[in-house]
Amino acid sequence: MRLLDKVALITGSSSGIGRAIALRYAREGAKIACADITPTARSAVHNETDITTHDAIIQQGGQAFFVQTDAGDEAQMENAVLQTVKQFGRLDIMVNNAGVSLESRTPARIHETSNELFDTTMRVNTRSVFLGSKYAITQMLKQEPHSSGDRGWIVNLSSIMGIVAGTEHPSYCASKGAVSNLTRQVALDYARDRIHVNAVCPGYTRTAIYEETTQYMHTADDLYRRHPFNGPGLPDDIARVAVVLASEDARWMTGAVVPVDGGYTAR
Repeated sequence: MRLLDKVALITGSSSGIGRAIALRYAREGAKIACADITPTARSAVHNETDITTHDAIIQQGGQAFFVQTDAGDEAQMENAVLQTVKQFGRLDIMVNNAGVSLESRTPARIHETSNELFDTTMRVNTRSVFLGSKYAITQMLKQEPHSSGDRGWIVNLSSIMGIVAGTEHPSYCASKGAVSNLTRQVALDYARDRIHVNAVCPGYTRTAIYEETTQYMHTADDLYRRHPFNGPGLPDDIARVAVVLASEDARWMTGAVVPVDGGYTAR
């Protein structure tokens, strides 16, 4: 129960990595605010449409609720923080997970990339991290520190493409590179306030986006070869590391951009 007595707000929680993080955080004792545009997965894999994330947590004996949120919208992101505090009294962990990979379906080089696609990607992948961090930290600075003495934990979802370049993914690479360096900047700015700010950089992970990637860009065999350690990962592989970054196990970690990628970026 490494997250006992902590309250977490997770964007993009209805499916994929966000759902996996919410479920694992709840098993570790956290109370969960599930934020997404819709409570049901829009492009789910496996059994994600069977039950919403917050209902799954409640059925397992945890505490959770859903707040409709477009994470790229300032008013909605601020409202998600306010509703979390209204429901649970505080906010300890902010997971900025919401994201899109529009080029997984329509790969293109930069001269072929529309301005609209670039702007949408930056809004969802980068602006959402800015807004989530801004309003979460505003709340963390107002409330009493956690029992550990820390004021909060920010966990951002970047990507291996926030470390190395991809292929025909200019907007996605730009957005995730921004997330990685924004993580470092915010970590430095709030270290004296004892707010941890770290990022996870997943490799190709078996989500709805992965299904599109294998349909339109890369074969499954190709992606398996790119990840020397057991091929592409599962959402829970990312969630396990997200637990560490929100727990006392990361007591001396901030500003870290951590690849969880089966060796992809080691090449």
